[in-house]
Amino acid sequence: MTSPVLSPLLSLDGAVQAEGIDAGVAAHYGNPMIEQRSLLAGRALVDLSHHGVLAVSGPDRLTWLNSIASQELRSLAPGESTETLLLDPSGRLEYAIRVLDDGVQAWLLVEADELPGLQAFLDKMKFTLRVQIVDFTLSYAAIGTMATDPAEVLGALGAPVTAPNGSPLLWTDPWVSVARGGYQYAETPEHPGASWHWAEALVPRSSLPALAVSLAAQPATGTVPAGLIALEALRIAAWRPRRAMEVDDKTLPHELDWLRTAVHLNKGCYRGQETVAKVHNLGHPPRRLVMLHLDGSEGVLPVHGDPVQADRRRPTALTSTPSVSDDAGVPAPSAEPAGDTERVTVGTITSSAIHYELGPIALAVVKRTIPAASTLYVSSQDVSISAAQEIIVPQSAGSVAEIPRLPRLGVRTPRP
Repeated sequence: MTSPVLSPLLSLDGAVQAEGIDAGVAAHYGNPMIEQRSLLAGRALVDLSHHGVLAVSGPDRLTWLNSIASQELRSLAPGESTETLLLDPSGRLEYAIRVLDDGVQAWLLVEADELPGLQAFLDKMKFTLRVQIVDFTLSYAAIGTMATDPAEVLGALGAPVTAPNGSPLLWTDPWVSVARGGYQYAETPEHPGASWHWAEALVPRSSLPALAVSLAAQPATGTVPAGLIALEALRIAAWRPRRAMEVDDKTLPHELDWLRTAVHLNKGCYRGQETVAKVHNLGHPPRRLVMLHLDGSEGVLPVHGDPVQADRRRPTALTSTPSVSDDAGVPAPSAEPAGDTERVTVGTITSSAIHYELGPIALAVVKRTIPAASTLYVSSQDVSISAAQEIIVPQSAGSVAEIPRLPRLGVRTPRP
């Protein structure tokens, strides 16, 4: 396994490197709770320099991307942000891509582990179209923030937002509202994504050492660094799915409410569209995303992959009762309870964090049929943690098409 490239921002006081898929940048800088508050207030930057950056150039770039992706991209204006998904032929989610066009190139921001596979797939799909795909990860680094004016903040810190073709490469997350052509399954009157004012800027990778120096010199009331632990807590609270955490090899976008911003339901054909339309109009996704409020009394925070369980009443068993016989003299069965309940696995933890206000929370993907009122339990480190559901994708998600009922056909009595 290749060792991660360490970010210059790891030289800041208190920096603790993240592990796994986020290795190379900081998990936190000493106090994730304060970092959450600073991030929400627009006074913090998150180092995302481990993420991948691809650029697609050429006159056919937007029509070509539009033909293979879930979002409508043909009319993407310079400086406009969106996101899209690449699905397999069965409609299962393969790649989640943050997209920004500057009028000359379409910029694709992705998780680090997505980039090699995505680039190989795109290269195979070019055919004779006038497009060129280039990896710019070694040239540009992503910095995330909730600042009102990220370009001004980064410019003042010596890491200006890059603009190779005249338009600043600043991606604004569309999760704040339902995108044009999208659909929201969440039934809450006020979606927590409305306060998710997240943006990612591309800066020259060569400017990261200067950015580290500037952040170290900032007074307590100025811009500060925040780690991924703080970002994850706010993301979970906003119900915002992340491909590296919420997605497995069976994921349909409906299960994560990702039709909200990453799927245009009225665009032309693309790979997996038939499944997207069929599940949305006629069926139900087999699983659904929930946010869990966890009991923190045990001091254990679940991790990605921990099983989510629920109590199920055992079915009654048929037992022989000698005193009751049938005509042939064989003891007749009688129904007796086989027990009260049994605990069964109904889902999986995808992300977890300790929120500065909500306490321990998690996102989990569970079976659609699990009742909304059910108390769930998370098994982690040999501890069973009780959890209350906050519904994101309801059991009723899907089947939005109003199919008229046909009259029943039966035997007709002939008229006299």
